[in-house]
Amino acid sequence: MDRNLARVTALLALLGVPAGFAVTGGLGPVVLISALAAALAAMTLAVHRWPLAVLILILSTVSGWRAAHLIEAGWVWPASGALVALVLAGRLRIAAIASALMLAYGANWDTVVDPHPEGWVLAHLGGEALWVAAVLAGATAYRNTLRWRAEIAHRFDVETHRRRAEERVAIARDLHDVVSHTLAVVGVHLNVALDAFDSEPEEARASLRLAQEVRGRAMTDLKTLVGVLREGELPALDGLDRLFAQVREAGLEVSFNEFGDPVPVPAPVAAAVYRVVQESLTNTVRHAGAGRVTVTIRYAPDSVLVDVRDNGTGGTATDGHGIAGMRERVAALGGALTAGPDRAGFTVRASLPITE
Repeated sequence: MDRNLARVTALLALLGVPAGFAVTGGLGPVVLISALAAALAAMTLAVHRWPLAVLILILSTVSGWRAAHLIEAGWVWPASGALVALVLAGRLRIAAIASALMLAYGANWDTVVDPHPEGWVLAHLGGEALWVAAVLAGATAYRNTLRWRAEIAHRFDVETHRRRAEERVAIARDLHDVVSHTLAVVGVHLNVALDAFDSEPEEARASLRLAQEVRGRAMTDLKTLVGVLREGELPALDGLDRLFAQVREAGLEVSFNEFGDPVPVPAPVAAAVYRVVQESLTNTVRHAGAGRVTVTIRYAPDSVLVDVRDNGTGGTATDGHGIAGMRERVAALGGALTAGPDRAGFTVRASLPITE
């Protein structure tokens, strides 16, 4: 449970405790209820660090107020935020046991120590039991969803690395073929030129020119292959659909928009756009807690703009390694990249010139 969720839980406690007492019929003097709500909200602020201790403290406070007849309803539900935090920390069993013990204590109190009508006890404790069960089930489902998304993101990273490794093997094979073929062809022409150097100088010159042409083509191929090796691979923009499909498997809703007339994009620029989208989506899946992300690409005659916007909590740091790597990649091509939170969530935007 992070601090943002702790703050939200504290706010809900501050507003929900008075409302809960009003609904359950335990609403006492406004000053006392407001003080209890403020105290429980203050305790909840520390729940992300000590969830079990906060749960025990809240339950003890509520039971003390019940024993002193300062409030007339509620045993477990005021500690809902602490229960959620405990479940998110992976301690569902402890949360369930603590709730059951508190409900048993409350049942004993309301039937033996401070007797109430049987229907009143059944309505209040039965309602609390149902509420606690719903809270524990909801928190468990949310935690399982987070773990599932983290697992999908991990598999996504593993699959990406595997494909890069396969691409490097293929590049190494192509590199070997280019080098061996080039050396063989150049060697043949050099031998012809050497044999014809004195008797047929024109043929020797022709062979040297052919060797030079083969060498030039080979150097171009080698530069391309070496550039691909440095990058791991040079993906094209038509590979974005496959990337979106992988991210959707993680439970993230992805929308893709294109504006302008698609223009031929040089391979390094296309690779940079792909990497910006890939890194942004990976960060969204792993850190942002978002449910929806929109990817937009705008084409202009001399530039391409990519915009990745999610509705998460801004979990991606603006100075993280992923953002820094994307910024360096874009800057190396003469472009610019910005990243940061906005009203809707978190946005990564990159603009790259289209130049050969």
